[in-house]
Amino acid sequence: MNASVQPPPVFVLPETAPFSTEQRVWLGGFFAMLVAPGTAPLPVAAPDGTAASAGPALADNDDAPWHDPALPLAERQQLAKERPLAPRLMAAMAQQDCGQCGYTCAAYANALVTGAEARLNLCAPGGKDTFRAVKALAAEIGANEKAAAPSLAPAVIATASVVPAERGYAREAPVEAVFVGRHRLNGPGSEKETFHIELDLSESGATYTVGDSLGVLARNAPGLVDAVIAQLGARPEGLVGGRPLFEVLSRDVSLGVAPDALFQLFSYVTGGALRRKARALAAGEDPDGDAASLDVLAALMKFGVRPSGEAFVEALDPLQPRLYSISSSPKANPGRVSLTVDAVHYTVNRRGRFGVASTFLGERLTVGARVPVYVQRAHGFGVPADPTTPLIMIGPGTGIAPFRAFLQERAATGAPGKNWLFFGHQRRDHDFFYEGEMTALKNAGVLTRLSLAWSRDGAEKFYVQDRMREVGPELFAWLEEGAQVAVCGDAKRMAKDVERALVDIVEQHGGTTADAAVAYVAALKKAGRYQADVY
Repeated sequence: MNASVQPPPVFVLPETAPFSTEQRVWLGGFFAMLVAPGTAPLPVAAPDGTAASAGPALADNDDAPWHDPALPLAERQQLAKERPLAPRLMAAMAQQDCGQCGYTCAAYANALVTGAEARLNLCAPGGKDTFRAVKALAAEIGANEKAAAPSLAPAVIATASVVPAERGYAREAPVEAVFVGRHRLNGPGSEKETFHIELDLSESGATYTVGDSLGVLARNAPGLVDAVIAQLGARPEGLVGGRPLFEVLSRDVSLGVAPDALFQLFSYVTGGALRRKARALAAGEDPDGDAASLDVLAALMKFGVRPSGEAFVEALDPLQPRLYSISSSPKANPGRVSLTVDAVHYTVNRRGRFGVASTFLGERLTVGARVPVYVQRAHGFGVPADPTTPLIMIGPGTGIAPFRAFLQERAATGAPGKNWLFFGHQRRDHDFFYEGEMTALKNAGVLTRLSLAWSRDGAEKFYVQDRMREVGPELFAWLEEGAQVAVCGDAKRMAKDVERALVDIVEQHGGTTADAAVAYVAALKKAGRYQADVY
């Protein structure tokens, strides 16, 4: 079944090896390719990119104008269309570098091209659209390549070592955290349900630093699993791959958006108009205008088919871990890790639906329960290395999570740098997360400035980017002092709007042109002074 696919071995060259980062990545992929089960050696491009005839060029974040999570998939693909295969694969990813797949977007694309990774459906944020795009491009992997791999010096080969996934730091090697408790962060009148979650890591051996995320291997809700099994006309204790069907559906496979493979399966076990509809859905078409609403249970109900448990499970996507920004500092909370989680609930066709991990953490776990987790190391997201550097944090909603951790860290280490937090949500009386803590940090002088924006309290909606423009002169002054900017939250709208506001502030208060303001912000990013944790 899909969920049983084992990850390939990981090859890592030590940082002391006489190669650049790009060369080490390339060589790691090459060695993994050589020993991938059943895989013939695939020619790979030379690390310097000059020997295109020896194999495909690899994707690189620094050379990716499409590396913007706010860009629609079609626009990203258009930007990459003249590039080699790996960059085009990268353009199909969600561009969030969230790590949920176990890679960055560029590294995932490179792993697919080199043969180090065979799974095409790991980009959870990209969803079905990314899977279809990757699947179409995957047909080119290995095409028109020379049979011979590039020659490598024995010293290079001797430098590589096989490294298993480190326990607690990879989705393939989780550890167990203990659920300590939760409390709701919203007031009674809020339209949202957001929970502060506490987990104990002290016995797991895993540690984290601020800026990291926690991968949670949640389980599907028992009621949903029961409903799917009933629709199949199966028995919960029936065996699939030697394990009870209930356990497999709870732990291994996604019961969310119905995948193309499920509709393909339905086309084999039905006929007539239903078969034509199933084939159309498998091809990405929408014959009845309801494709977006079809989760696995809804698809079963729509077609009324009862495939075997084995075939059904094989047609489903694996249940992906969910990543949450860590909202605590280990220096302030030794052995503990905190998360800030929106419980997702919505209704489709009069049937209630809900987020898998958000309700697992926010509603279903009991105190003392053990939860499989792993730490996803941050890629260039964290507190400034220099404790005197001013820090501007912009995180509406649950985007406040890492900044609670940043502030705890700065307080625990006595960092003298100034700190400015922009936070916003719907209503001040109901949705001011961690208000007591933020007030205490402000009174203690750790939080220098706190700027708030409430979108539903006034006649017109007012967001953090509006507040930024309102205090533009002071914000630009902080930038000129060398402040680091960190943004956390929605990739599609908020992060894009915040960056646009920052460009406008630089243009207006820096007395420069629009193009120069864009270049100013781009320079902040290149220097690591503009960091984003988006989802």
